[in-house]
Amino acid sequence: MTPIKELIPPVIAAAVAAGRATLEVYGQEFSVEEKADKSPLTLADKRSHAIIVSRLSTFGIPLLSEEGRSIDYDVRKHWETLWIVDPLDGTKEFIKKNGEFTINIALVRDQWPVMGVIYVPVLSHLYFAAKELGAFFMPVGAGMDLEGLSLEQLISKAKAIDVCSQNVRPFTIVGSRSHATPELEAYVSKKRKEHETVEFISAGSSLKFCQVATGAADVYPRLGPTMEWDTAAGHVIAECAGASVFRADDSGPLLYNKENLLNPWFFVSNGRH
Repeated sequence: MTPIKELIPPVIAAAVAAGRATLEVYGQEFSVEEKADKSPLTLADKRSHAIIVSRLSTFGIPLLSEEGRSIDYDVRKHWETLWIVDPLDGTKEFIKKNGEFTINIALVRDQWPVMGVIYVPVLSHLYFAAKELGAFFMPVGAGMDLEGLSLEQLISKAKAIDVCSQNVRPFTIVGSRSHATPELEAYVSKKRKEHETVEFISAGSSLKFCQVATGAADVYPRLGPTMEWDTAAGHVIAECAGASVFRADDSGPLLYNKENLLNPWFFVSNGRH
């Protein structure tokens, strides 16, 4: 099996290529379809998915994504290693044209995410991480060609990130822009009583994981539904930056490639929550 460090460069190239394809749609008028679960779907989702599947298929690793969720668990349960992909996380943000959507690609082994890449197309921001490597941020210039770069070359252009980098600030909570819940409001209210000052940041897609990973926020309480492809890449980036990701009900770990692909409620925390 291909070592994780050798997988990172082509996965980054795939995410950036997919992200640039979404921008071609983003800049035009586009139609919105409705999936079976009533969530929106655009041409950008489809183009991004096709690019990622085409590029990752060369590694012979099975792939689970939002656009391919119908794979039966009797098949998936035998996958010790798999890709978990969201080709366009934050379709609602994409439709609103607020820029807060991402491309998420994660590698999962034995139900645990071990490598993740998040690309933010509108900002050209790239986040990547792997166990025993760390977490990194890299701005990707409009003309920057990442094809064929080695991991060492990519790291030389990137900056290591960690959860403690901006701790001289008020206690900061990051939460969903489009999926606020009464439970989240209650949590924020509770924290306002515990801390002298509390700031709340609204963000879409997996950007909330990145806010904790870079030290911009202390905690991301997800007290509402998410699917595995929403969280796998952000999960490993946050953990490699020093955050903890744990279930809200019993503080246990978030596991992946479960029979039910719906995540339990969870927290992403730098330890100050």
